[in-house]
Amino acid sequence: MVENVLEQLIDLFKKGQAQFRVLEHAAGGKSSQSVAEIRGTELGQGAKALVCHVKGNGVKLYVLAVLPADKQADLAKLAQALGGRRASLASPDEVKELTGCVFGAVPPVSLHPDLKLVADPSLYERYDELAFNAGLLDHSIIIKTEDYKRIVHPELIEFLKGNSPS
Repeated sequence: MVENVLEQLIDLFKKGQAQFRVLEHAAGGKSSQSVAEIRGTELGQGAKALVCHVKGNGVKLYVLAVLPADKQADLAKLAQALGGRRASLASPDEVKELTGCVFGAVPPVSLHPDLKLVADPSLYERYDELAFNAGLLDHSIIIKTEDYKRIVHPELIEFLKGNSPS
């Protein structure tokens, strides 16, 4: 299991010479909107990370799918893009095992070798900074979007619901 997620993220971003800051705050509610309000950021700046299973066509993998917090994932599109037939959200136990985090605290960074990292390209299109929970419900990181992209470099896959541009 992944441990010390916050420390690993800080180390990764420092080594990459990223412009970022860590916020300690009250634990957010159940919604991305409530966490954005606590952070003082826009909802769309949030980098929402979903731990998913992709299966079918001989494919069986875990994926950390990252998208803007004000958008919804189309899991069928995600599965198709990765060569699978279907995708579903992982169980709370699987999330904990693969990320070291509880639901809602998962950062958009894979620290586990069996967790493939992908992001929807729209994540980079609207804001100069991204915000996300940093492994704990009461800590967030706000990082320059370009630094996140450069250091974390997820595979880009379009998997948002709907066809409207962001």
